[in-house]
Amino acid sequence: MSQKKFIVQVEPAVAVKDGTPSMGPVYRSVFAKHGFPAPVDGLESCWDIFRLSVEKYPDNPMLGTREFVNGKHGAYKWLTYKQVYDKVIHVGNAIRSCGVEPEGRCGIYGANCAEWVISMEACNAHGLYCVPLYDTLGADAIEFVICHAEVTIAFADEKKICELLKVIPKAREHLKTIVSFGKVTLVQREQVEKFGLAIHSWDQFLSLGDDKNFNLPLKKKSDICTIMYTSGTTSDPKGVRISNNCMVTLIAGVNHLLDSAQVSLNTNDVYLSFLPLAHIFDRLIEECFFNHGASIGFWRGDVKMLIEDIGELKPTIFCAVPRVLERIYSGLQQKISAGGFIKRNLFNLAYSYKLRNMNAGIEHSKASPLSDKIIFSKVKQGLGGRVRIILSGGAPLAPHVEAYLKVVTCSHVLQGYGLTETCGGSFVSMPNEMDMLGTVGPPIPNLDARLVSVPEMNYDALSSKPQGEVCIRGDVLFAGYHKREDLTKEVLVDGWFHTGDIGEWQPDGSMKIIDRKKNIFKLSQGEYVAVEYLENVYGLVPDIDAVWIYGNSFESCLVGVVNPHKQAIEHYAETHNISGDFDSLCENPKIKEYILGELNRIGKEKKLKSFESVKTVHLDPVPFDLERDLLTPTFKKKRPQMLKYYQVILLLLLLSF
Repeated sequence: MSQKKFIVQVEPAVAVKDGTPSMGPVYRSVFAKHGFPAPVDGLESCWDIFRLSVEKYPDNPMLGTREFVNGKHGAYKWLTYKQVYDKVIHVGNAIRSCGVEPEGRCGIYGANCAEWVISMEACNAHGLYCVPLYDTLGADAIEFVICHAEVTIAFADEKKICELLKVIPKAREHLKTIVSFGKVTLVQREQVEKFGLAIHSWDQFLSLGDDKNFNLPLKKKSDICTIMYTSGTTSDPKGVRISNNCMVTLIAGVNHLLDSAQVSLNTNDVYLSFLPLAHIFDRLIEECFFNHGASIGFWRGDVKMLIEDIGELKPTIFCAVPRVLERIYSGLQQKISAGGFIKRNLFNLAYSYKLRNMNAGIEHSKASPLSDKIIFSKVKQGLGGRVRIILSGGAPLAPHVEAYLKVVTCSHVLQGYGLTETCGGSFVSMPNEMDMLGTVGPPIPNLDARLVSVPEMNYDALSSKPQGEVCIRGDVLFAGYHKREDLTKEVLVDGWFHTGDIGEWQPDGSMKIIDRKKNIFKLSQGEYVAVEYLENVYGLVPDIDAVWIYGNSFESCLVGVVNPHKQAIEHYAETHNISGDFDSLCENPKIKEYILGELNRIGKEKKLKSFESVKTVHLDPVPFDLERDLLTPTFKKKRPQMLKYYQVILLLLLLSF
């Protein structure tokens, strides 16, 4: 058994010669070299995660919400584990009284809140499939999910009731009951009842559980606990079926990893819930907290007030997507720049000293205690003063941002990687390992990972610098796409899930994500973008001959390179009194503004989402061609070559924002 620092090889590489891609060695975490950690006895379902903690920590604060008094938000008011349990039982009985049986589908729509979690736990208690409805998918997608998953009862934030009412005409075949987390207006009640559906306010719905006592069904590891829909890019959203076994297996691995790294979760930990519970990342984190009897406080739903919520809650663990951390980084940079010559230089001196010590292998808490106390304590106080772990996920975090936060926040800043299909957590970087900057760390200790060569992209899993598609095996994998066995077979091959991401093993055993097998990627805020689809849409603009869309996971927007249609541009210039030959017209700001306007017009016409819009363009008068190696002989775009050819132009475009 060969071993790197953080991984051990458990199966050899497989080199093939029949055209099938070669497969690299199978690795697992060094913390699992003697076998995968097993869940604790009695922990077989998501319901057990909650139930066992209620038994062990009945009086621990579980869910916190800021009080709203006299028009202002005040301190957090807490429900204990036992109080939440009592409400869960009540809600579960109310759901069952509406005729919903085990394996029924229950939708939840809205921002994170205590009622969201209570409704989810009621689903867990009665063996219902929890189906989160994520509002950024759009009204059409919400309608699709309700119909595709056959949702019969839907809980919704009071603010989302109006949106939910829009889908009733087509969704009423399945949807029978709507429950508001708040109140219901008379108009809303009339709208719903004319379609033969029932609608309840939260308090009214709870009363349906009075004097009811439905038996809780026996839960098995193989039972599905949630169908979580991922955002569709070129097609409808896919429903990822996640079993109880996925959750309890991954939690066992996370616990083992944190214990091994000596940063275990405990009952005193506090987490700010603001990432969407409709995504697997936040759902997994909160399940881990429930497993330890820890506390979760909810934000107010206003990103402008997030820092104030943090200051009031004082979390110990902070999880975010890169876009949030980049804003924190930018805010700190601005404050330092505005702090005057002496303060700025003192900060930079302390930063350089501590970073140098951390790069030399000294733990962050010992790298410069004096700097932490005098300089960086103010930054730590800005995050509430108690944060000990910052976890980034959902998209790559820029290495310079990661390094900066590792120094100034006096916390472990870790970067993770996972997909809904792998239950959210597959790799995570280790504390006090500066060599892992820019990587997602080694595998979680309850799965196997390997790279598979992608010859058409020149990625070789058997080279001295192993690169290839990241593939994952283990009990953390999803149970397939809901009603899409065809798609399931595409990505699950011989027990291995093919992620579609290109990774590169690092010498210490950490993984670096370097590319995407298909031309689909996430922007820095975590939204998926399918550039080929967008190019097909923007290609409908009659005044252009071709368009290449570019973006990456470190940027929040898209830019484009366009080949304008020569006659169309010259005609537009003539009618608008713009002089010059074709080459100079392509440099003219007014022509660029016109083309950009046409792209956005067709984007709106085709109902593209805001993050799919092109923010600026470069007009190239020379068509994409084979001579510059920008196209294949069949005139398909060579994206890596185009990136290399236009890299300076792209940098200038992105810097303009």
